[in-house]
This record gives sequence, structure tokens and C-alpha cells, in this order.
Amino acid sequence: MTDDRLAVAFLSTFESLRMGPTFARGRRDERSGHVRSLTISSSLVTAQVRGPDDPRAFRARIAVRAFGASEWAALEETMAGEARYAASLLGGRMPAGIADVFAAAGLSLVPLSLDEVAMDCSCERWPMPCVHLAATCYAVARSFQEDPFGAFTWRGRGRDELLVHLRELRNAHAVAAASAALGSTAPAGDSGRARGGDPSDGLGEHLGEADEFWGSTVPAAAPVGGRPGAVSRPDALLDQLDPPPLAQDGRPIVEVLRPAYLALPDE
Repeated sequence: MTDDRLAVAFLSTFESLRMGPTFARGRRDERSGHVRSLTISSSLVTAQVRGPDDPRAFRARIAVRAFGASEWAALEETMAGEARYAASLLGGRMPAGIADVFAAAGLSLVPLSLDEVAMDCSCERWPMPCVHLAATCYAVARSFQEDPFGAFTWRGRGRDELLVHLRELRNAHAVAAASAALGSTAPAGDSGRARGGDPSDGLGEHLGEADEFWGSTVPAAAPVGGRPGAVSRPDALLDQLDPPPLAQDGRPIVEVLRPAYLALPDE
């Protein structure tokens, strides 16, 4: 899984410093494996770097602002609402056009200006960024190529948390769409009377909704206990089928419908 776009966008911010010799050395050190460890957490990248001329490893750090909860909530809502974004991210891929989602919110996944970045290194050499920080920049870019979700982590949202939120939002959208579709198919007018309900109290409409949910063809009420000759209850059907996820004024729809079924005349 690679994404060169993130790496290029990230490096261009630092290479704009026009510190050619320092970054050329940093690139060589990173390619030679002198960045011994790299960790990306919320707002902070930390690396241990020991170049060929260093007596010991130095700690290099690059910090950015992690986005707040409300900013991430808006970003996740947008990503979950677009099937192509959600599908790519849930499949472990960085979707094309993801930068547009952040730009629309006035944000950027990777820092686009050095004003957004704070850097330090335990070598305390000047000018900054030193060669250790330059090597760390290239290590971060390489990590984004191998796992672009590191950019989300750096901005305050880890992979697992992001994917859980996207799944929850997608499920919520699906439930809302299903509820809207169910509501749009509910019968109106005097159709409740044809189904045996009294439209004046609204039960006829609920009966219609239940029939739509369960299917247009439902079995007749069976004898209680299934024994031949047993007395049939008009509301037995309600106890034989799985109740639909509907309610009225906080009451399960099955209990709302039961008086109507009990009022049905015996066949």
C-alpha cells in the first residue's frame, strides 16, 4: 500500500527551506538506515537518528497541531457520506481526492507551511532543521508511502478509531435510509379500514406498516400451542413472528397492534 502524493506534499514543505546540502545529507542518512526508530503519535513524530559521524543517537521531533474532536467529527461525516471515500478507507487504502475533504474544512492532512510545524533535536546544532531532522523528514515521507494512515494518526485520529467511526456512521446512514424508505411506503387514507383497523385511531395505518414490514402474505393465526382443535387467538400471529423494529410513543409496535388484532371478529 503506497501513496506517493502524501510523501511529496509533506517533503515539499521542508524542502522549501532551500537548505539543499542539509537535506541531501539527511536523505542519504535515511537511505543508509541511520534513522534507528520512528514513532508517529497524535501531533508528534519522534525519531532516534545517529549519522555516520555522530558519537551517539540524537532525538529529533517534529510536531503539528492535532485536529480537535469537532473538526474530526465533521471530516468523518463527510468521508462516511461519500461511498468512495468510505469504501477505500475501510478497505485500507487512501482514497484519491482525500485532500479535497480536508481543504473543504479549511484543513490539510499534511502541513503545507512551516508555520504549522515545530521542530527540535537534542543535538542542538544550528541552524535548524539539522541533518537529523532532515533525515527524520525523509523517514516520515517513507512511512507515509508504506502506511498513509500515519498521516491521520499525526493529525490526531488513529487508524482503528477512524475506521470504527466510519463504520458506525455508515451504519447510521443505512438505518436512516431504511427508516425513510419504510415510512414512504406506509399506506394512507382509509387503507387501514381495509386491513381491519379503525383509521380514526391510527391503528389501521400501523397495521399497514406491519404488513409491509412482514410481507404482503402472512399466515393465518395458528392455534395456541399448535394442538389440533385448540382455541385460536386473533393476536397469536404477533407472538409467532419476529417483532419489527418499530415503536409508537415509546411502545413496541407489537403491543400497539395487539388491541386491534384482539378486536378482529372470529372467522
